[in-house]
Amino acid sequence: MFSKAARRQERFGTLSEALAGCLRLLAAALVALVLAWPAAAPSAASGPWVSGETMRARLLAATDAAGSDREIRAGLQVSLAEGWDTYWRSPGDAGAAPTVDWSGSANIASVGWRWPAPTRFTLFGLETFGYLDEVVFPLTVRPERPGEPVALRGRLDILVCSTVCVPRSLELSLDLPAGTAVVDPEAANLIARHEAQVPDDGSRSGLAVDGVAAVPGNPAALEVRLSSRQPLSAPDVIVESDRWTFGKPEVSFAPDRGTATARLPVTSGPDAVGMPGTGVTVTVLDGPRAAEIRGTVAAGAARTAWGGLLPFLGLALLGGLVLNLMPCVLPVLSLKLMAALRHHGRARRQVRLGFLATAAGVVASMLALGGALAGLKAAGLAVGWGMQFQQPIFLVAMAAALTVFAASLAGLLEIPLPSRLATAMGRAGGDGLAGSFAAGAFTTVLATPCSAPFVGTAVGFALARGPAEILAIFGALGAGLAAPHLLGAAFPGLVRLLPKPGRWMIALRRVLAVALAGTAAWLLAVLAAQTSWEAAVAVAVALTVLAGALVLRPRIGPPAAAAVVVLALAGAGAAPVVLRAAPPSAAATAWAPFDEVALRRLVAEGKVVLVDVTADWCANCKVNDALVLERPEVAAALAEPGVVAMRADWTRPDVRVSDYLARNDRFGIPFNAVYGPGAPRGIVLSEVLTREAVLDALRRARGADLVSPR
Repeated sequence: MFSKAARRQERFGTLSEALAGCLRLLAAALVALVLAWPAAAPSAASGPWVSGETMRARLLAATDAAGSDREIRAGLQVSLAEGWDTYWRSPGDAGAAPTVDWSGSANIASVGWRWPAPTRFTLFGLETFGYLDEVVFPLTVRPERPGEPVALRGRLDILVCSTVCVPRSLELSLDLPAGTAVVDPEAANLIARHEAQVPDDGSRSGLAVDGVAAVPGNPAALEVRLSSRQPLSAPDVIVESDRWTFGKPEVSFAPDRGTATARLPVTSGPDAVGMPGTGVTVTVLDGPRAAEIRGTVAAGAARTAWGGLLPFLGLALLGGLVLNLMPCVLPVLSLKLMAALRHHGRARRQVRLGFLATAAGVVASMLALGGALAGLKAAGLAVGWGMQFQQPIFLVAMAAALTVFAASLAGLLEIPLPSRLATAMGRAGGDGLAGSFAAGAFTTVLATPCSAPFVGTAVGFALARGPAEILAIFGALGAGLAAPHLLGAAFPGLVRLLPKPGRWMIALRRVLAVALAGTAAWLLAVLAAQTSWEAAVAVAVALTVLAGALVLRPRIGPPAAAAVVVLALAGAGAAPVVLRAAPPSAAATAWAPFDEVALRRLVAEGKVVLVDVTADWCANCKVNDALVLERPEVAAALAEPGVVAMRADWTRPDVRVSDYLARNDRFGIPFNAVYGPGAPRGIVLSEVLTREAVLDALRRARGADLVSPR
């Protein structure tokens, strides 16, 4: 009995063990199937990861096959190492947006790209926009032949940054076979999550832009009026424009926080007066909400009226006075001496009228220059202080006038006035009023190739505003430049302090003639830099023939002399056109050529950059070079590791240089600025450089006391 029961128990145990074994095998198969299923789907809907050291990227699709739809939802996934970021479509003050070349794809008509809302990064004063950790750029892939296999191939060029910026280029791929499109939940959810972060038009987010207005001032700004269906929390505003860039906004809220006004300072770009009527793209960010609205800038109320203009009028007056002492005025010192000596021995009334005529010539020519710049600005052209010296024809005309004046001073020729004009001038109180006026006007024209302390600030303020402000500032500049002549008119007795006329006047006239001839030679040297030495020599020969014809006029007769003069002037004017575009001098290669994109990249890499905007016609620039920039201690500081010297040559018209100066509210040279981690927006130096100022700026820009005076 016991043995039979035992046998039944044994058979039951064996059966139970067999059944348990089968159950274990079935469970293992089910586990393997479950584990294998989710791994297979994503691999069919995503391409391989491609690594770039500090980041990796891949392409992925919401479905595992191409299907028959005209559009395929896809994405570009970028995963960044900790502490690294990349950039939005508008990177801000530095950086570069990622781009993809899809030309290697097959069965692809187009690839649409959308940008999730970015994050603002503020570092060393730089405002940039981008992404940390991970971002998926939603893509809309449109096949050429729906239903057929799709081969997506892209070369991704991307800049990733931490303490340094590293460019990467990665080859990405994604293959979708033909067949029914089955949704991959993991990839579809990842793409959808980042699609929800793409700014909308305000309908879903509840954000709206009620107006955008340009507000002139110092500095100019852009005001953006915001509204929201729910209270605003901590809104940020990014404004994109083709011509202007803007800083971080200052936001003021209404009591219920349903509306707000964001004021963004203009950090770079041309005159803000021309901003109204231009189109901008405004991106509003408020927590998880984001909206993108396109609009047109309206004109705002000016914050700086005539009361705000008065300080700049004072600066212009002081700048014009200081301009009398600048090296660029030294070549025309002979004209000033001539004007003063002309008054010796005359009656007080004649002396006063003569000085007033010279001052009137200075102010009138300065106003004419301001009016011309206002007209060019209204026509949409780039304007700047001393820009007339960029034109070869102007240089030839001035050199010709100086040649004639020099020959007259040397006693080689006399230029008689018509009898009626001489009689009218005599009745007006003296035969020298027209000459005094012309001397003043000529002095102003030749004194404007260089800037001076206070002049750059005043001119920058004027050219950033309307015609009324331009004329007011240039009138004040003219008054300051004419101050010595106005002093002579106020105190005509000062003329008696000059030596009495005598034979010494003949020697002085010859010395002054040599000075004027030297000025003409300097203008020809500038012409050679703009065109070629052959052109300058041809003009010099033509001007020599011109002077000879005028000297021999009494002998060869007026008709022959006139013919020679016309031929000489025609040859002088044609030479710069025929013999043009000299290659840059070898000396220019001692400095890195100016490149604003490279400048931003170098600063982002932690380097210090000194920018020197100069021109061959800028006498102040040459003095700065000789006394400061070429001195051993400064040259050694510029040659240190991590320091880059960058030079912008404005001898010829250059839109890049003009725009760069305008973005720094400067319209004349010399201009020097130092950039670096400690000063990413730049330290602007005075027009008159000193060794201490340059070395101190290099130290401050580096952010550490690593550059010391020697």
